[in-house]
Amino acid sequence: MELRTPYFVVDETALRRNLAILDGVQQRTGCRILLAQKAFSMFHAYPLIAQTLAGSTASGLYEARLGKEEFGGETHVFCPAYRADEFEEILRYADHIVFNSPAQLRKFGPAAKAAGKQVGLRVNPECSTQEGHAIYDPCAPGSRLGTTLANFDESLLPLLDGLHFHTLCEQNSDDLETTVQAFREKFGKYCAGLKWINLGGGHHITRADYDIPRLERIVCALRDDYNVQVYLEPGEAVVLNAGWLVASVLETMHNGMDIAILDTSAACHMPDVLEMPYRPPLKHSGQPGEKPHTYRLGGPTCLAGDVIGDYSFDAPLREGDRLEFEDMALYTMVKTNTFNGMPLPSIVWRDADGNLSEVRRFSYEDFKTRLS
Repeated sequence: MELRTPYFVVDETALRRNLAILDGVQQRTGCRILLAQKAFSMFHAYPLIAQTLAGSTASGLYEARLGKEEFGGETHVFCPAYRADEFEEILRYADHIVFNSPAQLRKFGPAAKAAGKQVGLRVNPECSTQEGHAIYDPCAPGSRLGTTLANFDESLLPLLDGLHFHTLCEQNSDDLETTVQAFREKFGKYCAGLKWINLGGGHHITRADYDIPRLERIVCALRDDYNVQVYLEPGEAVVLNAGWLVASVLETMHNGMDIAILDTSAACHMPDVLEMPYRPPLKHSGQPGEKPHTYRLGGPTCLAGDVIGDYSFDAPLREGDRLEFEDMALYTMVKTNTFNGMPLPSIVWRDADGNLSEVRRFSYEDFKTRLS
């Protein structure tokens, strides 16, 4: 099947492989794993994912509705602050509603309980385990995410069914262990009588070097010590290495080094490359200087810093060459934008037999109707 670049591909076989790993954790520990839609909300894949995972998590009204309507199972929602004019609708979709502060819990918690919902509070164990990604550290000084022990209001405990914390980003279970110890020391005294504890996301469970036995020991200990249901809500781990982005070379040039301009943009199609920042893996390429021909790969927008990274190749790049950026299912499609009028990449599904089908193609109308 010939497809116009750029386009995202999500691979069913790789997705099933990840789901099998996650299901093993569920079966051995009794925990419930949820899809964090903020990382991946291609609902074409939801029926497959829902065969394994217990439900989905949302960051607000629209994700909660998407999870309820397209995923099914349990729908959990957390927002740093809820809008009063949206909360009644959120109650129609969410099963678990997690609040960020005692004030939000006090304001909206009674209505959630009256509607028969499970109510939680996000806490901040003030235990930072991030290395190099300060933008993703909810435990950084001055963080707006989660209630610290100093701000915890014990009088609100009767409203709570569970506690939630989320402190990790692409991390292994040793960092989770460190965080859980801090959680136990600060908030363990409040866990008696709770129904659940949610360990949030950022767990790279499906990564090859991830220590799954350690994760399972942590989960089982929390389950047994506090007699609670344990939840995990990974996003990346569900679709890790399960997708790629195909782009074409539009032009090559030289300015102190060889440069290739592609029809895909870091700023528009893979913003995390600039936000984290990071250098995405590229199939059949090497580090700068590793192979004979090194190029700086950039997008076609007017942003001078719209640069994906420097890569080397066995042969010179030519106009029309296709490049495959790997691990592009997560935090890509959910963040794409149309800056400079850039077309959005099409979305393609590769089934278990290797057949490609176009799930969605975007047009000028998708750009035009965003702003008027």
